[in-house]
Amino acid sequence: MAIKVKATERQLKVGKDAGQYRYMMQAEIYNTLSAQKVISEAAVRSGIPEGALSAAWDAIGQVVKVWATEGHSIAIPGLGRMRFGVRATSVEDVNKVSNGLITMRRVIFSPSTEIKDELKSTSVNITCYDRDGKIVKRVTSNDPGNVEDPEQPTPSGGGDTPSGGGNTPSSGDEDDPNEN
Repeated sequence: MAIKVKATERQLKVGKDAGQYRYMMQAEIYNTLSAQKVISEAAVRSGIPEGALSAAWDAIGQVVKVWATEGHSIAIPGLGRMRFGVRATSVEDVNKVSNGLITMRRVIFSPSTEIKDELKSTSVNITCYDRDGKIVKRVTSNDPGNVEDPEQPTPSGGGDTPSGGGNTPSSGDEDDPNEN
């Protein structure tokens, strides 16, 4: 298996290089698999009847919603952990802390080590298209397979870290979200 990426030549509309053409890459999404398709495939692989899997799928979804809204980080077996969080502006004065500082609510997924290892070992195939839609080049990756860690800021200081620390789990009895 490989991740398929397309690099399409497009004209930049804004910025200092506006008007120039650049190849922009994005992963190709084949299609979105429905829950029913996933349940059917899991039934074939496990021998568990589809009805039982469907009921379990729905129940797990309800539990995840309830527990996540209570501030829990939830293990998703074989995949990682999911939790809710916020992005917020930081302030020096406690008297300025208010709901207005919240800029975005988010779903935070931290993949398991196994998922990150699978991604790291998966090759990337890039197909380059010129501005007329013609294939001009194909490339297979030989990159080191670095995988972004949503729990750690990038070395350049960027990353997915909130300025106000609003992604901290809400209670001390939870597992460490950095364990994966």
